[in-house]
Amino acid sequence: MNTIGFIGGGRMAEALISGVLTSRLYAPENIRVADPDPTRQDHLKQQYAVQVGLMNDDVVRASDVVMLAVKPQLMTEVLGGVEKVVGNRLVVSVAAGVPICRIQEFLGHQALIIRAMPNTPAMVRAGMTALAVGPGVGPEAVAFVQQMFESVGKVVLLEERLMDAVTGLSGSGPAYIFLAIEAMADGGVKMGLPRETASVLAAQTVLGAARMVVESGQHPARLKDQVASPGGTTIAGLHRLEQGGLRATLMDAVEAATKRSQELGS
Repeated sequence: MNTIGFIGGGRMAEALISGVLTSRLYAPENIRVADPDPTRQDHLKQQYAVQVGLMNDDVVRASDVVMLAVKPQLMTEVLGGVEKVVGNRLVVSVAAGVPICRIQEFLGHQALIIRAMPNTPAMVRAGMTALAVGPGVGPEAVAFVQQMFESVGKVVLLEERLMDAVTGLSGSGPAYIFLAIEAMADGGVKMGLPRETASVLAAQTVLGAARMVVESGQHPARLKDQVASPGGTTIAGLHRLEQGGLRATLMDAVEAATKRSQELGS
């Protein structure tokens, strides 16, 4: 797998390009990108010295691994343009909601396909990616793709039937957290803190809390209880969050995003 081609040069593709270059999985001359936007072409070429501006089918022909990094609404058009040149190359799709079987409709049931659902924190190498492996893909190919996504964060392997739930949770989840950070900062401003200070306090608090969950291995409820002393400030704040239905609202958000992912794949 000496060369990789990206169909689409957006932010997720850029995050992966940066990750594989930093981890030295690929050299710049072995990375090719097809993107219709001249601004993106110029940026990727100047920033990473990769080959850009090529047609989709040219990128596929010149690559051992093909990364489909396009919006799900464009997948049919993209697959229709490359179906005759993919052959037995490994294809990795990061398009939300697009199942392996739909890709196979264009590329054939013999196609080697891995479906990935990364999220935007991959841009700062703190991403979360789930991988679903299509039929016929060997363990070496799986290990290679896992290593590629580990260059931008953590990776889990799941059955494909769970990928829509992954999209609803970790795929869309950063937006939920951004909203929470903004709201917490607004609360600080309301209480008299300067806007910049409130934003830093909120963001670092979320970052630190997340690291405690990941690194301690403790249940979030137990960590929460360690902060909430009897009759203190935290339990008063938690009571108000429960009154506002925060827990149920977040659960509903994951459900709504999961259903939308299912709709995109139908």
